[in-house]
Amino acid sequence: MPIDQITRKAQTRWMDGTGPMSDIAVSSRVRLARNLAGVPFPHAMSETQAKKVLEGAKEAVKELNRFGFLGKMEFYLLSEVSPLDRQVLVEKHLISPQQAQEVKSKALALAPDESVSIMVNEEDHFRIQCLSSGLQPVETLQLALRVDDAMDGKLTFCFSERHGYLTSCPTNTGTGLRASVMIHLPGLVLTNQAGRVFQTASQLGLTVRGFFGEGTEAIGNIFQLSNQITLGRPEEEIVSNLQAVTSKIIEQERAAREALRRESPDGLEDRIWRSYGILSYARVISSEEAMKMLSDVRLGVDLGIIKTVDRLTLNQLLVMIRPAFIQKQAGGDLTPYERDRRRAAIIRTKVSGRPE
Repeated sequence: MPIDQITRKAQTRWMDGTGPMSDIAVSSRVRLARNLAGVPFPHAMSETQAKKVLEGAKEAVKELNRFGFLGKMEFYLLSEVSPLDRQVLVEKHLISPQQAQEVKSKALALAPDESVSIMVNEEDHFRIQCLSSGLQPVETLQLALRVDDAMDGKLTFCFSERHGYLTSCPTNTGTGLRASVMIHLPGLVLTNQAGRVFQTASQLGLTVRGFFGEGTEAIGNIFQLSNQITLGRPEEEIVSNLQAVTSKIIEQERAAREALRRESPDGLEDRIWRSYGILSYARVISSEEAMKMLSDVRLGVDLGIIKTVDRLTLNQLLVMIRPAFIQKQAGGDLTPYERDRRRAAIIRTKVSGRPE
């Protein structure tokens, strides 16, 4: 499939809203870092060595396609992908912000349903990423390990009997695993409990990141919970801990929502319906304001207060209102004001069916 077709559509597998606890857990992600034996890490390798990694990636994709459990994966050289399309891939969580920059000798392999993407020559030679809907990191890990096994049958990865998989960043050494859950926590934020909950999560081996992962801010009360430890524990234990702690946080979020409903029902509904009203009629809206109000609307949908919007639509809007996606749909560069106008029109249509 041409990359243009991928970046023109917002829908991707992790958005379908059908996974376990998907009223609060938006998606689960598992990423495995792997490097070729005998080749320096990306920051230190030559152009010739980078091309060797690319050739290895192509062979690995052929092997995956031979197995066929992902469908036919496509391979894209990012130097042949426009900056705008690369940014849309970031907005869809298919590549990292780092992968979208300085793209010489970088590539992406992508499954047809976009549930699996392999970033080539990012911080490590290979970043195998699997995405799924709702809270299912254990199942997502199983898929990632299946991809890893297939690639390992074709490539020789850099592995130490003492330290495990060797990676460019020491914090990934061992399993090379980074597992995360994207989670919507307006109840804990509105009841001022989020800080305490995140501190407890940190003590239990998790870290809290922003909407696009490490180094980014949380927007629209959406956070990423991920493992801190990659060394000294098996992958299954790391992911089971993530699932268990996240499940407890989801319980606390549900309790916080019920407390808001019990103690200030009118105030809660007023907040939700005000946001719904603004999104239904606004002619100009910024990305930050839109995400805040969509958080309120999502809360209203999950509580059964708003019945005319579904979870899939709200998940699609997480991508559809981003700057690069809006410009992609417009067919060219837009000023910030033009983006804000188009964003408002997109939201009106999706939330209330009111384009004009």
